[in-house]
Amino acid sequence: MRHLLLSFTLVLSISDFAQSQSLYDPAETFAPGFYANKSSSIRSANGAPGLAYWQNRADYTLQATIDTAKQLLTGYAVIHYTNNSPDPLSSLWLQLDQNTYQKGARSNYLTDQQPQEFTTGYSIDDVQIQQNEKITRANYIITDTRMQVRLGKALPAKSGTITIRIKYHYTIPGAFGGRTDYVKTKNGTIYEIAQWYPRMCVYDDLIGWNTQPFLGSGEFYCEYGNFDYSVTVPWNMIVAGAGELQNPTEVLTQKQIERLTAARNSDKTVIIRSAAEITDPHSRPVQKGNLTWRFKMNNTRDVAFGASAAFIWDAARVNLPSGKKCMAMSVFPVESDGNDAWGRSTEYLKASIEHFSETWFEYPYPTAINEAGIAGGMEYPGILFDGINDKGKELYWVTAHEIGHNWFPMIVGSNERSHAWMDEGFNTFIDLYASDAFNKGEYAPKRDSEYAPGGGNPADEILPYLNDPKAPSMMMAADAIPETYRHPISYFKPAFGLYLLREYILGKDRFDYAFKRYVHNWAFKHPSPEDFFHAMDNESGEDLTWFWREWFCNNWSLDQAIQQVTVSGNTARITIANLNKMVMPVAIQLTFSNSTTQRLQLPVETWFQHTTYTLLVPVTTTLTNVTIDPDQLLPDANRQNNVWKAQ
Repeated sequence: MRHLLLSFTLVLSISDFAQSQSLYDPAETFAPGFYANKSSSIRSANGAPGLAYWQNRADYTLQATIDTAKQLLTGYAVIHYTNNSPDPLSSLWLQLDQNTYQKGARSNYLTDQQPQEFTTGYSIDDVQIQQNEKITRANYIITDTRMQVRLGKALPAKSGTITIRIKYHYTIPGAFGGRTDYVKTKNGTIYEIAQWYPRMCVYDDLIGWNTQPFLGSGEFYCEYGNFDYSVTVPWNMIVAGAGELQNPTEVLTQKQIERLTAARNSDKTVIIRSAAEITDPHSRPVQKGNLTWRFKMNNTRDVAFGASAAFIWDAARVNLPSGKKCMAMSVFPVESDGNDAWGRSTEYLKASIEHFSETWFEYPYPTAINEAGIAGGMEYPGILFDGINDKGKELYWVTAHEIGHNWFPMIVGSNERSHAWMDEGFNTFIDLYASDAFNKGEYAPKRDSEYAPGGGNPADEILPYLNDPKAPSMMMAADAIPETYRHPISYFKPAFGLYLLREYILGKDRFDYAFKRYVHNWAFKHPSPEDFFHAMDNESGEDLTWFWREWFCNNWSLDQAIQQVTVSGNTARITIANLNKMVMPVAIQLTFSNSTTQRLQLPVETWFQHTTYTLLVPVTTTLTNVTIDPDQLLPDANRQNNVWKAQ
């Protein structure tokens, strides 16, 4: 609104707000020495990988067979591992996540809710290693969800290679599997198969081997490589596998192949296998025995798949910014069918991929699949396990969120087990804008349990956690954050922090440029929290260490207050205070008797030397109201002291 200034002088009486003793200490908030890791040739001080950056590589050839009578998966993994590090490796570490379902697993004791159902975990039938074309029986030990392979001869540094061959089997957990399971439906059992093969642990320049056990809440940290895998199942089942199907003529009918071709050229969803065809044996190319489905997926850190005789299957084309195309697909049972439910899943998936690709980084994989099951919201590269009963906005939101994980942490490969906020928080943040963009805001704004638990103003929703002395820092390891705080601290708080950076502290242009540079610099690499902090500082041109310290590394509270307003002649004296440990730039709105307003913005440097600050503002008409944070964007603990009104 245009500001109208009248030429007369008014003196207002002093209005004093109750003064509170400030907890704020500038020397603590703006203390030097925030960055523990200095610049190196591996990780630069500008937040980008250095010229000497390295990471190891794991390429996999995998075979899996599912015995649907015994609920047994039998597998054979051939892992080609390359040591690009500067260190010779005397042993190798692998993740055996299925061991989390054993009775004696460490994960059983993480919370008070101890599991009541178990499997025996991995049964390792044989482990062999091949170095310099010599194959030997491996010397290995298994500790909970980790396997250590002890080498007789160290794997040489800087491109030393080794091949590990592992034969194994395990019982597929039922509903208690959480992320990997099976469930019966009207027309057959749905299998959601993840963490189904021994995976290499990451060896990095930060701590060496990352061998944190799988405890359930903390997710994954994996090396990148190429995957060539096959899945053998009964003839009547459809396998929805991450990556690109290699043998469609062996596992699909001619009609299904033709429909897939049509879908590759269609922005509208095309049915590949209809509800009516599920019970028709001729919707499969053979009517007996087993079929083996073969897939490839390159430059990925993991693969997963779903399988069922009950699947409806549809697909559509995804249009990428470069002009390339990929495919969005959904598979779901008849119980999930309908335009108010999974009939729109592929539409949601396609739109989300197109939005994230246009905004942050182009989706790199040939397909993306949404599978309906009971995992209820779990992500792997190129495939999602979402809720079989999800509908409408819930299905849209979970689809956008889980495919968003393909950017964080599938493309930007952070360590989820140590820093859940770098995937859950970042992904929750980008979801907000995807919801705004989808179908002219059909499901916007996103204010679900991952962002604003109460459905209201997110600045108010975060207050109970900022004021809770028991609330952990988001820098805590994922499994060390109690379930009560998991969503608020790992999802909501980091997402809201990025929202504040974009909408209040930096502005959209500077934030978007910096955040996008971070994504592009660390695509298919392993960033640390400090790499992110450095990147945002450098690319935005701001020293944000005060914000990283108060919002990410600590759980401080904010209380900005107007302490006094006086008007003498043509000058208003406005005294503001920072009463708690957190600081923020200050937005101030002045309202005059003629209904005009004036906005002022004080930088964060206002608090370098002050706990209170007096601002002198020229005025030429009656001042009736002064408000700090007029848009209520900040998580201010006491809004009552944010407003002054003339008596």
